[in-house]
Amino acid sequence: MDDGIFRISTCQFPVSYDIDQNSSYITEFIYQAKTENADIVHFSECSLSGYAGADFDRLEDINWDKLKSQTEKIMSLAAGLKIWIALGSTHRLTPPNKPHNSLYLISDEGKIIDRYDKRFGTSSDLNFYTPGNRFITFELKGVKCALLICYDLRFPEIYRELKKLNVECILQSFYNAGQEEDSIHKYIMQQTMQCRAATNYFWVSMANSCRYYAPYASCFIQPDGKIIKQLTLNKTGIMTNTVDTNIEFYDASGEFRDLAMRGFLSNGPGQIDDERSKNRTAL
Repeated sequence: MDDGIFRISTCQFPVSYDIDQNSSYITEFIYQAKTENADIVHFSECSLSGYAGADFDRLEDINWDKLKSQTEKIMSLAAGLKIWIALGSTHRLTPPNKPHNSLYLISDEGKIIDRYDKRFGTSSDLNFYTPGNRFITFELKGVKCALLICYDLRFPEIYRELKKLNVECILQSFYNAGQEEDSIHKYIMQQTMQCRAATNYFWVSMANSCRYYAPYASCFIQPDGKIIKQLTLNKTGIMTNTVDTNIEFYDASGEFRDLAMRGFLSNGPGQIDDERSKNRTAL
C-alpha cells in the first residue's frame, strides 16, 4: 500500500579494496534487513567496489569482472527477498573516461532501475572519478526519495533543487573513514546533514563506512533535524527505521520557504515608505 510509510535499513561496515569481503557484509545485512521488515537497504559510498584514493591507489586495481559478478549476485538477492537496495559502487565508463562514483538503485525485482552519480567530487575524487550531472528520484510506498553522495552535502543548492522536485526523503551515502581522530568531519558532517534536513523538511538516512577512524556514525534524521537513531562509532552495524510522512514535525521555515525559494529574501514589503527606515545612520 502506498501510504507514505516505509522502513529503511541503514548499514555500516569497514569498506575495503576487497570486493568479496565487502559483498559478504552487504549480503549479510540484506538478509538481516529482510528479517526486520525493511523495504529498502541503504549502504555507504563505494561500499561494494572500495573507494579509489582511499582503499586503492590506481583504477587499474579494480577487478571489473569480479565487481560485475558480485553486483549481479546482490541483484539476484534483492529479487529473491523482494527488497530494494541503494548500493554504493564504482560504475565503469568507456576508456579513457574515468568511472563514476555511483549509487545503484536496485528494485525488489532485482533490476537496476536507475543510478545516481556523485555530482560534486573533491579535488582528490577528480583524479579518479567523473562527476555526474543529474538527480534521480524514485517513489517508495508513496514517498518521493532521492539519492546523494558524500561531498554533495557541502552544496545547499542541491537540496533546494530537490525540494523543488517535492522530494521528501534523502538517502545519502558517505565515505569518511581512515582519518585522523581530530578530523573536522566529526564536528561538521552530521551537523550539516541535520541542517539540510531541517531547512528543507527532509527525512534522511545517512550511511557511512566505519573503517577506523570514521569520525561519525551512520544515523537517521527526521524532518525537524533531530537524529533519532545512530549506529555505534567505528563498529559494524545495521539499524532499521520508519519513514512516516503522515507525522507532522516542527518546521521553522515552512511558512516562508517557498517565498525564499522564489528569490524573495525578506517576508516584509518590498518597499518601506518611511524615512526612519531609509536613514540607516540615525537613531
